Amino acid sequence: MPKTRILLSNDDGYFAPGIEALAGALGGLADITVVAPERDRSGASNSLTLDRPLHLRRAANGFYFVNGTPTDCVHLAVTGMLDQQPDMVVSGINLGANMGDDTIYSGTVAAAMEGYLLGVPAIAVSLATKAGEHFATAARVAREMVGRFQRSAFGAPVLLNINVPDLPWEEIKGIRVTRLGRRHKAEPVVKQVSPRNETVYWVGAAGAAADAGEGTDFHAVANGYVSVTPLQIDLTHTPQLGTVTDWLQR
Repeated sequence: MPKTRILLSNDDGYFAPGIEALAGALGGLADITVVAPERDRSGASNSLTLDRPLHLRRAANGFYFVNGTPTDCVHLAVTGMLDQQPDMVVSGINLGANMGDDTIYSGTVAAAMEGYLLGVPAIAVSLATKAGEHFATAARVAREMVGRFQRSAFGAPVLLNINVPDLPWEEIKGIRVTRLGRRHKAEPVVKQVSPRNETVYWVGAAGAAADAGEGTDFHAVANGYVSVTPLQIDLTHTPQLGTVTDWLQR
């Protein structure tokens, strides 16, 4: 039986410890190809580069890197670089959580989403603090998830967003299937004056969790559980279809 083919990507860059840990954990289970951005592209969301060509280069460790976004990396790999379509796309391991509203901006989630849009089952894996102490735990979670896919096909297109508490493996309490929570609005932008006496602005920090009750990704991670959230792409606000139709007929 042929080995599973897995495409790895991320938004922290091909040199990030998270993708190295992920490749190490999955290498024994599958044939791995890494295609990741040449630099940190956190917050790039689903952007595609359309105004310039993309360059694919290979690092000394065998990882490929692209002068583009996470979405560029997966799109390039699946539609042009690889001889065969991968069986899975795995994105991560991100340094920092991707929960609630974060998923809209996340390059980590976007890389997995691009695989999903191209017909490939995909998971995004994030370590839910910026301390980054336990990549091995998140890598083990990813390995177990890939093993589940190999043992039992999901049976439908799937995009899973996985957030792992930054804890030793033995302190993880289990896995919970969750919905996305919601954050408060972001902190205000930070205004500064540059050395050239120009006013510049830094985007403020993400807000605290507003909807973090039981059943949400925030609640699961805060209580020591791995959060697994199935995502979809349809942005249609279905309950408002009738409301907007009536509004247009007034």
